[in-house]
Amino acid sequence: MNIVDLIEPLTELSQNAGNAILDIYNSNFNVSIKEDTSPLTQADLKSHQIIVEGLKKITPNIPIISEESSLQSFDERKLWHQYWIIDPLDGTKEFVKKNGEFTVNIALINNHKAILGIVYVPVSRKTYIGCVGFGAQIIEADKTKKIIHVSEKTSKLIRIVGSRSHQGDSLKNFLNQIEHYELQPMGSSLKFCLIAEGLADIYPRYGPTSEWDTAAAQAVVEQAGGLVLKTDGTPLLYNTKDNILNPDFIAINSPLHKELFLKSD
Repeated sequence: MNIVDLIEPLTELSQNAGNAILDIYNSNFNVSIKEDTSPLTQADLKSHQIIVEGLKKITPNIPIISEESSLQSFDERKLWHQYWIIDPLDGTKEFVKKNGEFTVNIALINNHKAILGIVYVPVSRKTYIGCVGFGAQIIEADKTKKIIHVSEKTSKLIRIVGSRSHQGDSLKNFLNQIEHYELQPMGSSLKFCLIAEGLADIYPRYGPTSEWDTAAAQAVVEQAGGLVLKTDGTPLLYNTKDNILNPDFIAINSPLHKELFLKSD
C-alpha cells in the first residue's frame, strides 16, 4: 500500500465528518459530560461514525482507535504494527464555546510513529496534511494547495502557542525562563498546525493529553520540518504502553529551540 494514495480519500472523509459537525454546530445541540469530566456532543459521535465507517471501507484490515469508542486492551494493541487513531472532534470545549477552534484528526501509525496525518478545520474549511514521502501541505477553503514548512528564521522574540483551555503553573514556569516571547492561546490541534505553517515557534504541553489528540498533527509538524519531543529530547511515540496518555512534550520548529527547551526543563 502506498500511503500517499490514501491522502485524497482521507481528505474527503475528514471533510465529510467536518460538514456533519458544522450542521450540529449551527444548531441547538446538547452537551453531556463523560466520566473523565470532558464534554461530549452529538457532533463527536456523528463524526466518529462517519470516519470509522469510511476507514473500514478504505482499509478494511487496519484496526482503528477512536476517542469515542472503547480502547482495545494493550495485549491486543501491542501486536499491531499499523493502525488508525482518530479524534473525531478535537477541541470539544472550543466547539461548545463556539469559537471555531476545533478540528477533525485522522492519523496512521506505523511501528509507533505517526506517518500520515490529516487535520481538518471545519469552520475555516482548511485541511492540513502530513505524510511520509509526500511532505506537508495545506488545502485552503477554495481548494488552493500550498506546501507548508516550519519557520527557519531565528528571532529573539519566540512565538509560543498554548492551550486555551488547559494552562497551568508548568507553562508559566516555562515562560518565566524565556526573555522575549509572545503567547497565543489556541484550541485543539491547531497549535501544531501554526508551527507547521511557520506562524509559531514552540508549543510546550504540560499536563494530560491522549494519543488521539496529537498523532495527526504530529505527522503534519514533522513532515513540515519540525519536531515533537518528550522532555528527554526523544520523539513522541505511540502505542508503547497500557494507557494512551502522552507524557509532557513540546512541538518545535528548529533544533535551536530544542536546546532552549531542554535547558529550561
